[in-house]
Parts: sequence; structure tokens; C-alpha cells
Amino acid sequence: MTATNEFGHLDTPLEVSNSPALKFEVFAKCSTTKARASKMHLPHYTAHTPIFMPVGTMGSIKGITTKQLEALDCHIILGNTYHLGSRPGPELLEKAGGLHKFMAWNRGLLTDSGGFQMVSLLKLANITEEGVEFENPHDGQKMMLTPEMSIGLQNAIGADIMMQLDDVVSSLTTGPRVEEAMWRSVRWLDRSIKAHKRPTEQNLFPIVQGGLDIDLRTKSAQELVKRDSPGYAIGGLSGGEAKGSFWRMVSLSTDILPTNKPRYCMGVGYAEDLVVCSALGVDMYDCVFPTRTARFGNALVRTGSMSLKQGRYSADFEPIDKDCDCSTCANYTRAYLHTTATKETTGCHLITIHNIAFQMRLMLDIRKAIVEDRYPAFIREFMRTRFGKTVPMWIVDALKSVNVDLTVPDSSGYMAEPVADDFQKVPNAWAEPN
Repeated sequence: MTATNEFGHLDTPLEVSNSPALKFEVFAKCSTTKARASKMHLPHYTAHTPIFMPVGTMGSIKGITTKQLEALDCHIILGNTYHLGSRPGPELLEKAGGLHKFMAWNRGLLTDSGGFQMVSLLKLANITEEGVEFENPHDGQKMMLTPEMSIGLQNAIGADIMMQLDDVVSSLTTGPRVEEAMWRSVRWLDRSIKAHKRPTEQNLFPIVQGGLDIDLRTKSAQELVKRDSPGYAIGGLSGGEAKGSFWRMVSLSTDILPTNKPRYCMGVGYAEDLVVCSALGVDMYDCVFPTRTARFGNALVRTGSMSLKQGRYSADFEPIDKDCDCSTCANYTRAYLHTTATKETTGCHLITIHNIAFQMRLMLDIRKAIVEDRYPAFIREFMRTRFGKTVPMWIVDALKSVNVDLTVPDSSGYMAEPVADDFQKVPNAWAEPN
């Protein structure tokens, strides 16, 4: 099964990599930035990149069926190895023929290693050379997750893309612990590669670490490239670090990682981050944000986030976004969603559909702009709609590093004034959809 062709007349790829379970073809490159548009052929689906992948922790996205995800043109979704390993468990998944069959999903699947949950969510996590020791939340017993165990679980789940178990440290951590974690992650990668039993059916991605240290992150990326993996992930970010540090570590990583293989920036989902990181050469993203924020009554629009709980929408009979073609915007008003948001499962369901549709449409627009070699113009229009005249400094700096200077007026006269805020405080009201 293949996604709808978005590449028009581009029949010959500019770069190709062939791995046993993944073929990556770069069909278009932005002539100004590091952005590129590609096809990633996986065992279950051909995904188009840059791509956003919704997170389905236990093999499902709350309130959404797999048929609805297909209708939204979702190419890949994520599963969580720790949670899937606990329930339904590897034995049942193997009997079912893998997670694809178990959840009736015939497109791409990516599973994380489970390591992040061990460290961030559970009590008494202790990292040793053997693996991650943690306290089982169900019975309090101590358990150990090793690289071999993580790969074994992911082999049973059967995802198209698996992630190595890495030694996770906060992006705010400094000192010797960062270097220790980086080198241990390299050693754990080698153990993961050795433990991988299905290399012709599943792809193992290593994860670039090194915190916010330029030398360590450089060494990490260089070591991973030596392993000649099907694709690479950029990890250890989106953990509360300053956005100015975030984008520099992303750009440093993409400068080192192979140009003919997919690059996956983990835990990134804000619209402005997707636009900027695509300009920095990233191909894949995931984040719980679009679906989680929907459950709090927040609908995503190009100007920011629309809080449908607010009283201003109680008698507003417009759709969330008149330019959105999702089933929610086609059939329901802001007033109805205001009534049901956070109170009824129906409201959460409808806003979730819209938010996933928003992410999918944004990525489609990004890909089209790259294919048509007008990505810098797309960036400027996006930032103008998103922020107006004041754009966060980190965005201005990041884009300037790839030759897009928002402080220089364009043909319409638009130019941005950099501001220190890392995040948008309120939606860009002057451009909010009516």
C-alpha cells in the first residue's frame, strides 16, 4: 500500500539508501534551507516525509479508530514498548501476529524502547551497565530492562521501526553524567544490534545523545553513523532546555547524519517546531501534544491554539477552521464543541480528529512547498500568520542559520521583530480564523 503521490513529475530520486527493511528516497531538496521531501518505504507502508507521527501509547489513539486515522492520511503511528510489554504483553501480541494485526492497522508503526518511561515515570529507576532497574508500579517488585529485553519486546510487537534502549538523561543535566550516558548508549546500541532477530522485517534506529554539549553530541552522531543503520533519531531534547540550545543541537546532528537516510527528532510536535526543524533537515517527528491538548478542549489552528472552553465560543456557530476539511469542521460548530469539550467524550473525540487533521495538513503543506522549491516563502507566511510582527528570537536565529532571514522585508513588506519569549503566549488574534 502506498500513500497518494505528492511528488508530481519527480520520478528520479536525488539520493537513495537501501536497507533490508527500509528504502529511503529523497525526491526534492530546498535550494535555500536543509529541508527535503522523501519517500520512506517500510514493510507495511510507504510514508512521505517530513512526517508527523501521532502517539498511540498502548496501540491506540484515545477515541480514534484505525480507519479514522487512515482517512486522516496518517502514515505512521507510535506505540510505547513499556506499556505494550505490560499489557497486552509480548506473548499475546506474538499469538496475534504482531501489533499491526492486533490493532487492525496496515500502515507504519514505530515503537520506542521503553527507557524514557523507566526513568521519567517510574519510581527508583537506577541505571547500570546492564540496563535500567525500576520498581514495577503494579506489585512494587524490582525489575530490569536491558537492551536485549527491549529489542525482544519490540521484535514481538513487530513495528516497522524500533528504537534502541538508550541511557536517558535530562536535557538540563550537565557534567560527567552526560558523557557517561552518551557512551553507554553507544554500547547499548551494539548490544541491541546483536539482539535484533528480525533485521529483514524491522528497522532499528539508534539515538543521538550528548545533551547540549557540542563535542559530545558530535561524537555521538559520528559513532552512530559508523553502524550504518537504516535511519537515525535525535534524542535527549524537548526536555525543558532553552529553545536556542534545542535548535542548535538539532542542526548540529543533521549536519553529521547521512543525507540519504531518515532523521527523526523525538518528542517534537508544536507547529512552529515542525516548520523550523524541517528547514534544519529533519524528516520525522512525534509528540503527544496534539492529542493530549485536544482532551483539554484546545483545537490547533495556524494562529496557535483555540481554547474552546472559553465563553467567547458559547454562541459561535463557525467551524474551528473554515479552511479545514476534517469531519469535525465539516459538521460541528465551535458552540457545540464548547458545550462538550472536556465534559463529554464526544467533544474530546471530535477535537482530537481535528488536531490530527491539522498536523497532517501542515506536513502535507510543508512537503508541497519543498517539492515546489518555495519553502522559504512558506516559512515566512507561516510565521506571519502564527506570530504577526513579533517572532521568538530562537526561530529567527534558527532560520537565519539556513539562509531565511525574517528580519529582512519580503515582497509584501513583512518582516519580523525578534522577541525573547521561547513560546507563543496567546494566539495571533489578528489572524485568527473566523
